[in-house]
Amino acid sequence: MKTRHTNRGTALALSIACALMLPLTGHAQSDTREQQLEQRVAQLEQQLNELKAMVQAQKPAPAPLPQVVATPAPVTPIFSSAPGVSVALHGFISASAFSQDKSFSYGNGQNASYPTPGSKGSLSGVDVRNTRFWLDFKGAQFAGNWTGGGRIEMDFFGGFNGTGAYSQQQPTPRLRQAYMELTNAESGTTVRIGEQWDLMFPIDNSATSLAHIAFPLGYGSGVIGWRFPGLVVMQDLNHGSTGAQWRLDVGVFEGSWSGPGNNLNYLTAGSAGVRPQLEARLHVQDKNWLAYFSAHYSQVDLRGVGGSAATPVKSAVTSAGYEVGAQWKPGPWTFKGVAYTGKGLGQIFGAMSQFGDIQETGGYAQAGYRFTPNWSLYVLHAWNKPDKNDVVDWLGNGATGLLRNSQTALSLQYAAGSYELGIEWLRDTLDSTSNGIDRKSTTGSQLSISALYHF
Repeated sequence: MKTRHTNRGTALALSIACALMLPLTGHAQSDTREQQLEQRVAQLEQQLNELKAMVQAQKPAPAPLPQVVATPAPVTPIFSSAPGVSVALHGFISASAFSQDKSFSYGNGQNASYPTPGSKGSLSGVDVRNTRFWLDFKGAQFAGNWTGGGRIEMDFFGGFNGTGAYSQQQPTPRLRQAYMELTNAESGTTVRIGEQWDLMFPIDNSATSLAHIAFPLGYGSGVIGWRFPGLVVMQDLNHGSTGAQWRLDVGVFEGSWSGPGNNLNYLTAGSAGVRPQLEARLHVQDKNWLAYFSAHYSQVDLRGVGGSAATPVKSAVTSAGYEVGAQWKPGPWTFKGVAYTGKGLGQIFGAMSQFGDIQETGGYAQAGYRFTPNWSLYVLHAWNKPDKNDVVDWLGNGATGLLRNSQTALSLQYAAGSYELGIEWLRDTLDSTSNGIDRKSTTGSQLSISALYHF
């Protein structure tokens, strides 16, 4: 290949030399001769350029510069249950080591709410039942501008696996929520159907704690609300506008009460007749604050399904409640709180889960300060005060003699990425009566160290 290129180059060079030595007598040549000569010169220049290109091609090519290959961004795994439907798994793993000087109602450890009247003896343990996971479904098409989705959520407060020696280390899963959603993005309307929190529970405003999550601080004695099958319609009132966002929620939930009848087979007083719980909530939220007002109403037929149960106090209870709540985050501070009043609220954890026509007031307030990006401190006070005369009237018929509760909690927390660590001290004082005459005060304390991992 190289010899052929050399011969061709030599021939071209000789041709150029011969052409340049030709006698040129521009004035004596004819116009036709000049044109032929110009064409020949142009042809030789083109051949010369081709020769230069061939010589250049024979030179060794420069080494290629090292290329920096960009690392592709991590791709979030997508799990799909159906075409166009995305499924996301979220949750947290929770563990709390605790020590108590009394037994608590609802349970001990992460389940503790207020001390059991007259209980004695200290105890300790490690509790992981706050651990929770849920699946969020999005993207299902319904009709028109409506899209669908839903949530299935579980934790491990469903009890223990039996009563044997090893049951405490085997908590049972519990269904918390299971609902479907239909959303219209253009109108700002959401319809939620299924097991969900009622509108009196402060879902956006519960107390901050690492030890008490499923059963928040103050729950049942300052914080009310529970989960029921139901239907809720949420409507944005100023959809698409800037500034504070207003929303109206209205809901209808399954009726509920503690007997008479079978609490596990829809045969309680709350299920007698078609008498659901009706609730509404007006919610407003801006960048660093939120506020809301909620209302609850239902009627309970204490004669039960079939109308044959004995009614020693009265045959029906009207359940009604009103609640206000707010949260504000100015700079490193966080302030949140709830206050409510009502009567006959036992089915939504009112009056410390006492059932009857019992008037009560309650609430909680919490202040927090984040003094570094990782460290924060929170202090809380919760209270609940049922009407003592109502409690005595219903004693033994739904009331258990709980007259007043006061709870204080102090917690120090450290957060880094998906991890949170904390130490919390809780002290609770409960006033009670066993017969309507005597008065007893029971004080219980709990110290817990907790760790949480979000995923």
